[in-house]
Amino acid sequence: MKTNKSAKLTRAWDLYILLIPALILLIVFSYGPLYGLLIAFKDYSVTRGIWGSKWVGLKHILRFVESYNFFNLLRNTLTLSLYSLLAGFPIPIILALLINKLNFRKYKSFVQTASYAPHFISTVVLVGMLRIFFFPGTGLVNHVMTFFGGPDFDFFGSADAFKHLYVLSDVWKTMGWGSIIYIAALSGIDPSLYESARCDGANKFHMLIHIDIPSIVPTIVTLLILNVGSLMNVGYEKAFLMQTPLNTEASEIISTYVYKVGLQDAQYSFSTAVNVFNSAVNCLLLVAVNRFAKKVGETSLW
Repeated sequence: MKTNKSAKLTRAWDLYILLIPALILLIVFSYGPLYGLLIAFKDYSVTRGIWGSKWVGLKHILRFVESYNFFNLLRNTLTLSLYSLLAGFPIPIILALLINKLNFRKYKSFVQTASYAPHFISTVVLVGMLRIFFFPGTGLVNHVMTFFGGPDFDFFGSADAFKHLYVLSDVWKTMGWGSIIYIAALSGIDPSLYESARCDGANKFHMLIHIDIPSIVPTIVTLLILNVGSLMNVGYEKAFLMQTPLNTEASEIISTYVYKVGLQDAQYSFSTAVNVFNSAVNCLLLVAVNRFAKKVGETSLW
């Protein structure tokens, strides 16, 4: 067995050399920074350095869990995450299934391009567009609402409206790009399955239910596990840019809190501890969902 492995390595040595730059990048930028997690368990001082700082154990994590705004931060983070998952996860699947059924090639290409395009809009530009469209008094949406007798509503000043703006704009931005992997999975279906279905009198709906969807179920389950495993990773950038004093009740999430206490208040140990807590929850969710998927079906990450 060892001889066979050595022979394979010898034959493909040039391919393994090509992997070296990727491995170096992975070690330097993904595993190297893990060393800095030590400050979550220390009273970190810049002058003393990581090893010179005093060990305090779980002091900073307990401080976060016992803080007055812990449950509000956790609720807001989970609300945005679950809302984004429920609204954003099925739509790329539906879009991919619909695009796959289009027969007119030029129209199909146009729909794909139009749905992919928002992915390349930066978060700063997207939030700027939202402010232009939904700004009270001058925004296009408010102009339409007042034209039909509705109120001039301050969307960015409402905690409830913030959630819908955040999630639905994110769905619009990511649905086309997210559908790519499902389109790729659908393109790998054996054409003979469709031919057999047509011979049996099946229409497009029947083929969708009995061929298309079952064929991409493993892909759906895998991506669902990965999405649930990053449930707590709500990016701070968009939430921070959309944040106003009037919607902080809903827009203050763990990532924005880490940014404020870590970079603005220079509480490096405390902010790192909060991030460690966040990552630990994600890790537990990933393991739990993967185990559940393995028990229910045959698809899992490991």
